[in-house]
Amino acid sequence: MDTSFRSNEPIYLQLMERFKLSIASGELLPGDKLRSVRDLAIWAGVNPNTMQRALSELERDGLIYTQRTSGKYVTEDAEIVSRVKTELAEAKTAEYLRYMRSLGLSSDEISAFISKKEDENANS
Repeated sequence: MDTSFRSNEPIYLQLMERFKLSIASGELLPGDKLRSVRDLAIWAGVNPNTMQRALSELERDGLIYTQRTSGKYVTEDAEIVSRVKTELAEAKTAEYLRYMRSLGLSSDEISAFISKKEDENANS
């Protein structure tokens, strides 16, 4: 996990985003056990309370769950993982489109640019 944080957004939200990406991308698999809050906080270089807040929010969202006495685990609910994947993709797409429009590109130009890059990536 990249441990550099943006100063314009609460750290717990950035931690949540990183966990969501790890779950959506399959880096963290359904049923995987997470390390302890203290270990995760040390690993990320944050206060344990900050890590606990991020994990509590992820649990509230259904992405992780706690089993008494044995720890926290990644959800095994494929629908929740799919929903998060869609949410992340939509957010990045909206951000990309805002940026491209700020450059003055039309929808057709943006589509052509994406198609060109897709073709380049497929051939490399």
